[in-house]
Amino acid sequence: MSRIGLKPIEIPSGVEVKLDGTTVTVKGPKGELTRNFSSEMKIVIEDNTVTVERPSDHKEHRSLHGTTRSLIANMVEGVSKGFEKQLEIIGVGYRAQKQGNKVVINAGYSHPVEIDPIEGIEIEVPKNTNVVVKGIDKEKVGAVAANIRAIRPPEPYKGKGIRYANEYVRRKEGKTAK
Repeated sequence: MSRIGLKPIEIPSGVEVKLDGTTVTVKGPKGELTRNFSSEMKIVIEDNTVTVERPSDHKEHRSLHGTTRSLIANMVEGVSKGFEKQLEIIGVGYRAQKQGNKVVINAGYSHPVEIDPIEGIEIEVPKNTNVVVKGIDKEKVGAVAANIRAIRPPEPYKGKGIRYANEYVRRKEGKTAK
């Protein structure tokens, strides 16, 4: 039984949810998101709540139930509040800077790495060792942040690299002399 799928989604003021067949469109102060869902899930919009109902207890329906509810909840939260991921750059000479719309990262390679933000995503560099990825689509924000982190993942010996702000990097002991 999906506990997540059973929870109703509260629609905050200023957010409008429309259902057109299997397509859900969510409009809010930050933007608009549209997504197609499975035709097997029944999405009901009443008053200021959205609920998702499943037709049976088959394994596929149970897995779709919670997923559909979470995706709609993320769409509602994204257009009302937005999402953001913060990354830290740690290492001597490692830094980021914004050049126009691009972000240029020096991470110990022979060349700087340039990142063009995809549509709907905004990348900010408040300090040269911090990068903030913002947007209304949780999936895109996470993907862009993961791509930035993949440039130089944190290594376990000195902790150098690009990591999420709240990420814990488990450290290893280095070599010992005999």
